[in-house]
Amino acid sequence: MSGEWAGDGLPPAAAARIAEVRSSGTWSSALSTGAFAALRAVGFEPVGQVMGSAVYHVGRSGRYWGYHDCLYRGLQYAFSGAPAPVALSGGGAPSARLVEVLDRARRSALDRMAAECSALGGDGVVAAQLTVAPFAAQPNCLEFKVIGTAVRAAGAVRAPQPFTCHLDGQGFAKLVTAGWVPVELLYGMSIGVRHDDYTTRAQTRSWSNTEVSGWSELVQAVRADARTHLRAQSGRRGGDGVILAAGRLRVWGESCTRGSGSNEQHDHVAEATLVGTTVARFTAREEPPRTLTVMPLDPERRRRTMRRTATDLR
Repeated sequence: MSGEWAGDGLPPAAAARIAEVRSSGTWSSALSTGAFAALRAVGFEPVGQVMGSAVYHVGRSGRYWGYHDCLYRGLQYAFSGAPAPVALSGGGAPSARLVEVLDRARRSALDRMAAECSALGGDGVVAAQLTVAPFAAQPNCLEFKVIGTAVRAAGAVRAPQPFTCHLDGQGFAKLVTAGWVPVELLYGMSIGVRHDDYTTRAQTRSWSNTEVSGWSELVQAVRADARTHLRAQSGRRGGDGVILAAGRLRVWGESCTRGSGSNEQHDHVAEATLVGTTVARFTAREEPPRTLTVMPLDPERRRRTMRRTATDLR
């Protein structure tokens, strides 16, 4: 790398790698043999492996930044029966600022992967894997990374902008055969905070088996809010629906940001994330989709498959 990167276009290292791939006339991918054959069967070919990454500094989320404020106003009444609310990022709680930063990082990584796809002449990216992990070189930094395989359609019609999806080659081929196309890889997120009020503390200390209703409310609310966040993004580029790829829920305890001195109390924080791909219908089919046949390349497996097929036909 040489020179400063202003953040526009491809990073210098990525631009050099793309130029090398284009000049070599070869491509690389992480596709399996079956995935490659399935792509070819529906008129697509890989043009190269692409990636995008973004490292964002995230300020401390505890009592100093207030991201995890529970918004509970009954803290001074230790034995109050007033239930604590669930402070949701999607409802305008302070954690909304944290979700906004993480969403911006995710979009930066996806946009850079899509830019690499366009530079290779691709129409979209399949088998895209999005990961979020701490950046080892610096505390309070997270790296958003997405890697996939850029593909190009055999026809003359080009998409206005590359699609991105988590589907592998076989899943992509089944989707296209059924009359649907992927649009965009999405990342829905929600953060909820609930104070451990008097009822919650009493339920957790009970000698009998009982539901901790406040924590049930917390996880239900944060999952629903993550789905709402995902659904709100799905129509941005004309998607008709969402195919989910993965979901995760993290729950942990923190000292309440509103407590002080000997009156220190605790909150519980829940973080829900959903990864999925928006899809759009491109044609209406009355007949059921045809069976996609992929023959094994191994000679012995191919002979066994042909023998079974001949037996079935008899």
